[in-house]
Amino acid sequence: MGKIHLKNIRVYAYHGCLIEEGHIGSDYTVDLSVHANLKPSAKSDNLKDTVDYVLLNNIVKEEMEIRSKLLETVASRILNRIFLDAKLVNKAIVKISKLNPPIGGDVEMVTIEMEKEKAC
Repeated sequence: MGKIHLKNIRVYAYHGCLIEEGHIGSDYTVDLSVHANLKPSAKSDNLKDTVDYVLLNNIVKEEMEIRSKLLETVASRILNRIFLDAKLVNKAIVKISKLNPPIGGDVEMVTIEMEKEKAC
């Protein structure tokens, strides 16, 4: 077993419950970790035997482009896509952070974290 981490994927998106958030947008960061058996790729040195982190990055960017009110909805979409498109993944953890959220205070970011495991 092994892990692949994509840290601090930076995107600009339009998520939020406020109407203004859908028009103005905001900065986000996404951290993604996936668990998979990396032993075959360590031996073969072949991309087809591992989880392609370019694919993972594209999944995050594509799903972040779809406006949602809640980050939980976005995280769920990202997790579902990973298990659909990256068959070698056994477990995935996604953290989405909204930078400078409009919550009436001096808050650097708000982060949600969700995970999903492959059904046995």
